[in-house]
Amino acid sequence: MSVTRDPAGGALAGLRVVDASTLFAGPMAAMHLGDMGAEVIKVEHPRKPDPSRSHGAAKDGVNLWWKTLGRNKRTITADLGSEGGREVFLALVTSADVVIENFRPGTLERWGLGYDVLSDWNPRLVLARVTGFGQLGPYRSRPGFGTLAEAMSGFAATTGEPDGPPTLPPFGLADGVASLATAYAIMVALASRGQSGRGQVVDTAIIEPMLAMLGPQITRWDQLRTVQPRTGNRSTNNAPRNTYRTADGQWVAVSTSAQSIAERVVRLVGRPDLADEPWFATGAERAQHADELDEAVGAWIGQRTRDDVVAAFEQAQAAVAPIYDAADIVEDPQFRALGTIHEIDDPDLGPMLMQGPLFRLSGHDGVIGFTGRPHGADTDAVLGELGFSPERVAELRERGAV
Repeated sequence: MSVTRDPAGGALAGLRVVDASTLFAGPMAAMHLGDMGAEVIKVEHPRKPDPSRSHGAAKDGVNLWWKTLGRNKRTITADLGSEGGREVFLALVTSADVVIENFRPGTLERWGLGYDVLSDWNPRLVLARVTGFGQLGPYRSRPGFGTLAEAMSGFAATTGEPDGPPTLPPFGLADGVASLATAYAIMVALASRGQSGRGQVVDTAIIEPMLAMLGPQITRWDQLRTVQPRTGNRSTNNAPRNTYRTADGQWVAVSTSAQSIAERVVRLVGRPDLADEPWFATGAERAQHADELDEAVGAWIGQRTRDDVVAAFEQAQAAVAPIYDAADIVEDPQFRALGTIHEIDDPDLGPMLMQGPLFRLSGHDGVIGFTGRPHGADTDAVLGELGFSPERVAELRERGAV
């Protein structure tokens, strides 16, 4: 289990990111950059904080999701629609490398903060615009959330039982995927800036990264005029592939994407004869006999505890994984070895566990310097660094601009 360290000197140290987005995809992209050492300044409306601060579970009135989503971010307030807030934002932009925003298309322009203006103030600025449907097209002004992307991308249509309804995930899957795409796009734009000396606009439509994750469904439709059906936990590409209940009431998942793994599984469960069947030779043909394969595998697993099943599969070099909840993840030795779970000292709740950065670097590990901070906690400090006098900050606050 990793413990928080000083984020100074991270791989992205020296990069300044202004996070003017709300809810999940944009703020999560900023979180990824902050994990790698970028300085992130979160800008929120003075009277309308980011709604993610009240999303999900809380303890003693303290929101838990914000503690993760807001980590490594200094927080200031500014009403960008006001003259004073615009002044603050432009001051931030002059020293920023990246701005992330998710207002409806045209909003920044209406405030006099379009990219034409921002790039005049800072030609090296990368502006990442994250919206449900992108900056172009007939849907550009529609409210857009991850749920809509999960519906429109084809994900919901292929998820669920064959005789059941399309199924949505119980968490922000499309937002999470879009956050990764946005962070990647920002780094591409910064690499391009290194060659040209100029920034550019990143346009992330949340419907697109989710679509890209779903494999060749578009090509399949184009070439075969067929769509992937709902198959529950089964796959049309291989079998056995499912979740199976163990004797102690736990669950495991089995995958046989490789032919050799499928052969090991049926030998392990006492059915080597299945591997001799002509239809066993390819994954697609095995999938057509999923009932028979699931019966064999499920019966064998159902007579053993989860730990015994995992141990037997490991010894046979077959692919299995226990189906975990959060309590299992925290105790798992592989996650511990990777340092996946970090323990952070939070000023409100004390020692706190959360998932860490997405990967490790040999030169600079990602770090969590601090958890999500209160609304506007760093306004005075950041504005002071930008050259605003205490009197000017007080005046802006009196006018409701910060």
